[in-house]
Amino acid sequence: MTLNQLSRRDFLKLTASGVLGLVLAELGFDFASAAPPTSQGLSLFSGIQIYDAPFLTANKVDLLKKDEVINLIGEAQGDQFDNPFNTTWYQIDRGYVPSGVILPVETKYQKAVYEVPAKGKLAEVSVPYSLTYRAPFTYAKNAHRIYYETTHWINKVIVTREEKTVWYEFYDKILKETFYAPAYNMRIIPDEELTQLSPEVPNEDKLLHVDLATQMVTAFEGQNMVLSVRCASGQHGADTPKGEWYTYHKGPSIHMTNFGDAVANIYSLPGVPWCSFFTGSGHAFHGTYWHNDYGRPRSNGCVNLPSSVSKWVYRWTSPIVPADVDYLQLPGQGTRVVIE
Repeated sequence: MTLNQLSRRDFLKLTASGVLGLVLAELGFDFASAAPPTSQGLSLFSGIQIYDAPFLTANKVDLLKKDEVINLIGEAQGDQFDNPFNTTWYQIDRGYVPSGVILPVETKYQKAVYEVPAKGKLAEVSVPYSLTYRAPFTYAKNAHRIYYETTHWINKVIVTREEKTVWYEFYDKILKETFYAPAYNMRIIPDEELTQLSPEVPNEDKLLHVDLATQMVTAFEGQNMVLSVRCASGQHGADTPKGEWYTYHKGPSIHMTNFGDAVANIYSLPGVPWCSFFTGSGHAFHGTYWHNDYGRPRSNGCVNLPSSVSKWVYRWTSPIVPADVDYLQLPGQGTRVVIE
């Protein structure tokens, strides 16, 4: 038997009996918890250690700076690095680094789009990171950085005659400020990338299952498994809620923060992509750009996924958000989610 041959009924039986992890290991699914590799990686923290072999006991040879862009040569299996499901290390020109602290990225500069509809247009960052500015000029004051595959709602295109540069303008509803980013760093997302996946399958036949013990998200169409990936659910004290839910409100770009209700561990994450919410208190499946470490709880209650996977979930589930809408809420609707 292979992983894809597990039926929905068999999968749920294994989950209920508590032996799903053992079966997955026998099927060769005992690692693969990092996002798929790309040609480049982005260092997510300052002081990430580089080793001369993919083991914590190997020689330490250098350190990475935060937001340092590195070329990824390959992958290797080594130590778990505190995650029982993650043994993947990335090989770089100076040695090896754990995959969980390196965001896979690409550098794909874009041709500018000179007009967007009145309602705006969704765009994603197509480079490791982009500076944002408080005015559409190269020498304007810098604001914050926006990261690879984060999404942002573009309100306006601005062409500066003096510098002959093209800028995208976007408004942050949480910060209540307008920012600007160079057009060559962002890809305007075409409408066809926002259409529903498997529209021929009735919504009642679709199921998203989250197994917290093995940190797995699995999607079913009837009895057929169509997706099975590692996730990062809520950590202790911010647990992902168990039970049956529905993805009744969604947005392609959300600034996630706990401003106003936290006295410690405040976070501010602009442009979180492909959010499929399943509770009224903000729990969602969504893309993640601040870690690449799936297979253990480490979120604030949400279900963290690689951005490409969260986009699949966003498009596969109901309701479908029209291309010109930045948020949709339809209570009583949505695709069923079971978390246990």
